[in-house]
Amino acid sequence: MTGSSAANPDVIVVGGGPAGAAAARELAAAAARVQVLDRARFPRNKPCGGAISIRALKRFPWLEPALSRITTTRLSRLYLEAPAGSGITLTSRTPAALLIRRIEFDALLLTLAQEAGAEILQGVEITRAHETDRSVVLRSRDGRTFEAPIVIAADGVNGAVGRRLRLNAGWPPKAVAIDMMEETPQEQLRSVDPGTLWVAYGYGGAEGYAYVFPKKTHVNVGLGYVLDYYRTRISSHPWDLQRSFTSELVKRHVLDGTSSRTHFTPYMIPVGGPLRETATRRVMLAGDAGGFVNGITAEGIYYAMVSGMLAARAALAGSTAGYERHWRREIGAELRDAVLVQRYLLTTPARVDGLIAAARRAPDLADMAVRYAMGEIGYLSVRRHLLMRSPLLGIRLFITALLQRHFTSDGSSSIGDANPPSPVGAR
Repeated sequence: MTGSSAANPDVIVVGGGPAGAAAARELAAAAARVQVLDRARFPRNKPCGGAISIRALKRFPWLEPALSRITTTRLSRLYLEAPAGSGITLTSRTPAALLIRRIEFDALLLTLAQEAGAEILQGVEITRAHETDRSVVLRSRDGRTFEAPIVIAADGVNGAVGRRLRLNAGWPPKAVAIDMMEETPQEQLRSVDPGTLWVAYGYGGAEGYAYVFPKKTHVNVGLGYVLDYYRTRISSHPWDLQRSFTSELVKRHVLDGTSSRTHFTPYMIPVGGPLRETATRRVMLAGDAGGFVNGITAEGIYYAMVSGMLAARAALAGSTAGYERHWRREIGAELRDAVLVQRYLLTTPARVDGLIAAARRAPDLADMAVRYAMGEIGYLSVRRHLLMRSPLLGIRLFITALLQRHFTSDGSSSIGDANPPSPVGAR
């Protein structure tokens, strides 16, 4: 996958995942000269649950027609399980979740960027970044140099550009989760109910999460913990945890088959919210590189694409100045409150049990959550309704926000880094 040469690009995008590809497509469609640099060669495997809220199709109307090129699964039913074993099934009138395989989806997005006119350079691992008054200079591991007036860094949770420019000093252990996941062919492992997303909050009574995402040809099965919790409270190796987890689900008839170490890949997810600073004068961080992940659902794909597109639009305006203002306006409150709710409600199994019980007693609120996931209603409408129903919850979240603002450690996110685990490995 290569594009035409852009010797003097207007913008360089580092990273060809959803954030970088969405940015590159937006730039190229507006006739900007754009280079995409990625260390991998596509199609490449990317550990990820692979679930996207269906509202992405409304936010990115060009995506729907392109999905016919890859395998997708659309589901309208979600089962949520509490630590005590109680659960609730949420059903929407139309599909609420889109399931994809990242090996296909990411290659598709990058192809769309290329078709719009972006130049794609693969096998380029950026290890150095230097910002001057006029440009950003990037150097790859093999010694090549790249330069542009503006750079969009979408190079992942461990991205080199953000580190080199000191936008990210490193994720605190409480702001990143370790997700232990396998994407296994159905011939070896499958969901007994392929029409339902299965999610467990506080799995095993611990501060963890677990999920089963059934797809047309594969199933994604995983569990995870915030890294700090895993290091201090969990003694088992990731593969041993995964194998034990899948065996338990087989006994419970949630899964059928056996776990596959060949298809098992642990990975890190930033769950503490966006970084305090996501832009310099000439560089913008998008996707996981900037911490754009929902702290409740752990969905990163949608927010990666939104942040990538907003970064592209800022670049088209000739400056990074408006980038943070625009992402805060569209997804900032949503990401902030996700971390606050995560911190208040999902820190102990008892509270998770109470959350599921409350959802069972208030089907209208459960329905609202589904409608939000589908994009039928906006986040602020949901937030307003919830706070009207439970003013005390609003007060508690406000106090939590104040505590986080005043007691965060160096290198933490803008929302706070003392976070419990993210409950769904959606990415």
